[in-house]
Amino acid sequence: MAIPLKNIIHEKIMEANALTDSELYKAITKDGMIITEDKFNKVLLDLEILGLIKVAWITKDARRIEVVTIKEEIDIVDEQNQEMMEKDYEASFPGFEK
Repeated sequence: MAIPLKNIIHEKIMEANALTDSELYKAITKDGMIITEDKFNKVLLDLEILGLIKVAWITKDARRIEVVTIKEEIDIVDEQNQEMMEKDYEASFPGFEK
């Protein structure tokens, strides 16, 4: 079973964390995968639409490609509720003192 091209390109970007489009294309062709420029751009667009990468123009002919890192926001109220539920659960056992 062949690995989809999107996955291969996404893994290459994740390994480097950030690189230019020409560096990425060279890395892919170095691994023996020959793809057209149109297909390459389509895969980059698909990955950007999925929210996995961010593509930005750095010069007229060069693009910077980087991995999107998702920061999980911690809700203070939810965190406090979780702590209270844990304390109530522990306090429900007889003989438990803290």
